[in-house]
Amino acid sequence: MIDFDNKTVFKLKQNSEYAEKVSSLLLGDESIVDSYSSMRDGVVFTTKRIIAVNVQGLTGSKKDFTSMPYKNIVAYSVETSGTFDLDSELELYFSAIGKVRFEFSGKTAIVEISKHISQHALN
Repeated sequence: MIDFDNKTVFKLKQNSEYAEKVSSLLLGDESIVDSYSSMRDGVVFTTKRIIAVNVQGLTGSKKDFTSMPYKNIVAYSVETSGTFDLDSELELYFSAIGKVRFEFSGKTAIVEISKHISQHALN
């Protein structure tokens, strides 16, 4: 599992590569909202959860998949991009693992992701 205590910020760019890597993990009624990558790791937002992909080892063939269901979010904050500041941020507080923060560069589906979080966290 990703050590969120030491790695609470992910700087991400939109990248569909990680959507393909997690597709076999999805449930029948679950679909991908958007996917992002950092240097080696990736994050996929689905209609039910966030899947963080931690690439390990020198060759990158070993991967750790951490599933964070939206229903375990107790609070969250969204910062959208502005005119001059194109980055957006998502800060989540999970009941079991604590705070996880994502920073997005460029185009993101932050509003759509926020709606899925609200749908599961508020019901």
